[in-house]
Amino acid sequence: MKKILLVILVLGLIGAYYAYDKYEDIYGKNVTVEEDTSIYIHPEDDYTAVERKLIEQGILDDVDSFIWVAERKSYPQLVKAGHYVIRDGMSNNDLVDMLRAGNQVPVRVSFNNVRNLPQLAGRLSEVLEPDSMEFLRFLTDEGLISAYGFRQETFISMFIPNTYEVYWTETPDGFIKRMASEFKAFWNEDRMRKADALGLTQSEVVTLASIVQAEQSIRPQEWPTIAGLYLNRIRRDMKLESDPTLIYAVGDFSIRRVLNKHKRVDSPYNTYKHKGLPPGPIRMPDIGAVDAVLNSEDHAYIFMCAKADLSGYHHFSETLREHNRYAREYRRTMNANQIYR
Repeated sequence: MKKILLVILVLGLIGAYYAYDKYEDIYGKNVTVEEDTSIYIHPEDDYTAVERKLIEQGILDDVDSFIWVAERKSYPQLVKAGHYVIRDGMSNNDLVDMLRAGNQVPVRVSFNNVRNLPQLAGRLSEVLEPDSMEFLRFLTDEGLISAYGFRQETFISMFIPNTYEVYWTETPDGFIKRMASEFKAFWNEDRMRKADALGLTQSEVVTLASIVQAEQSIRPQEWPTIAGLYLNRIRRDMKLESDPTLIYAVGDFSIRRVLNKHKRVDSPYNTYKHKGLPPGPIRMPDIGAVDAVLNSEDHAYIFMCAKADLSGYHHFSETLREHNRYAREYRRTMNANQIYR
């Protein structure tokens, strides 16, 4: 009888130890990281790929216990793509449940200083899972663009430069839908009222803002003045004669000095040849530039010229005679500094 009791006791202790050991495998700490660590699981990744990433990033204290828990919870058959954040102190149960449920953490997407849609596609692919070609295929789809009420030339005006939280696995189509929603929210009643007062559509406001910001990239305090100047030229049926539109038309963004040969380029973006706004934005303007157009200064300026001190500021003029004097001073400075192109 004593032997039977001893055997029962020993088996009980063994069972208790085994139960405790397995409890620790499931609920005990098995992640040690100094700071929150991201893991990216691609749509084509299987369980083996996930396991390899966890091992290579040194996330698991005990690999075997993770595998045991993952198998018991059927995770190998339930892998979900996404961006996941691993935190110090997580148990196997915490980790497997998060991955199995697809509880990913959004990434922050920021974009500005974008010249065109191909460049936007490249920026997005740096942060989100789809590659640049997949984004570009949607960004240049004429049917999709038309469905949102834009043309190819104006579609970039739908994308408002800002920082957005988006799931890493967001599809290009889903991302564009999100941007359309952000566009509608941006163009609230106040902004629409101001655009109507100027006689401009939303895309035309963004187009003018792109020119304003390209003309003055380092002194944004001048934006409302420049916006007012170009609006004056439009109202007077004058050509905008904007150097940045000419550089865009030529396609050489290294040009620092616009010459007469550049003014002969045959392009609807050549505002030295064509009156009014070009077909679309020449870059993606900041929100501040858009608001500068909507809140432009009321003045009589129709000419502007960079100051000869190369401070980045401009002289603004109401008469051609005054403008020509400033232009001569600026040309002398450019020649003295051997800036010929």
